[in-house]
Amino acid sequence: MPDRGAFRYRTIMPIDSSQQDRNFDDLAGRFSRNIYGGLKGQIRLAVLARDFAEFLPVAPYVPLTPDKTLNILDAGGGQGQFSLPLAAAGHTLTLCDISANMLKIAEQQAAILGACERVQLLQCPAQAVAEHLSDTSAPFDLVICHAVIEWVVEPFVLLDHLLTLLRPGGHLSLIFYNKHGLVYKNLLRTNYKKIKSDDYRPHRGSLTPINPTTPEALLQYAASRELDVLCHSGIRVFYDYILDPEQRRREEATVLELEQKLSRQQPYRDLGRYVHLLLQRPFSSAP
Repeated sequence: MPDRGAFRYRTIMPIDSSQQDRNFDDLAGRFSRNIYGGLKGQIRLAVLARDFAEFLPVAPYVPLTPDKTLNILDAGGGQGQFSLPLAAAGHTLTLCDISANMLKIAEQQAAILGACERVQLLQCPAQAVAEHLSDTSAPFDLVICHAVIEWVVEPFVLLDHLLTLLRPGGHLSLIFYNKHGLVYKNLLRTNYKKIKSDDYRPHRGSLTPINPTTPEALLQYAASRELDVLCHSGIRVFYDYILDPEQRRREEATVLELEQKLSRQQPYRDLGRYVHLLLQRPFSSAP
């Protein structure tokens, strides 16, 4: 087990206002296998690595230089699959999540990567992270919010909160579950009742989010907050629509190549199961 004393680790119980938000304590192991493991996870990380290397070239996606070290917040970061390698490369990371089991996995992985001294773990809702930061933690150069807003009751309230923690000129990396992809997947499965009722409420134990949204809604939000859109990519723009499990296992290297190639091309981009927006706050914007 890792030495917890090497971490800056604090535990804060979730606040009442987020009690309806999804806590993945019960599915931490399933996330490791089904979401982050295998080809699904490879596609997500490949698109993110490509986007960052092109639009926010920081380690580990390009060699680390002294003036490129960032102060990073991973809001609702779970196991830290994307952010912990950034800490291992030399950046400073605060990772918060309401799930103790997710943070336990993140803690173990940070120890494996030798990143303990640069990682602060907070067990608290992302909406309340500002209340629990030290005076020196914020503002952040980069705020990561990956696959979180679709699991909270008030996603735009959460995003507004995170923007208060982002320095002028800083970046927000946002991944969200795409409602267009959800509709299209149900069409292919002939779930016409869901389409006609516009009711996609998940069954118990499902990984279908409670609050999917559209790229148009997030782009409108970005414009309303005067955020510059640096990059707009789809994630898993066709892989999830291959319904035959045998066909899904064919030519994985080709699938990975084509997913990246098509991720920014219309109409495939807006059919992605997830969408990645890399946004920048203007240098002149007020907190």
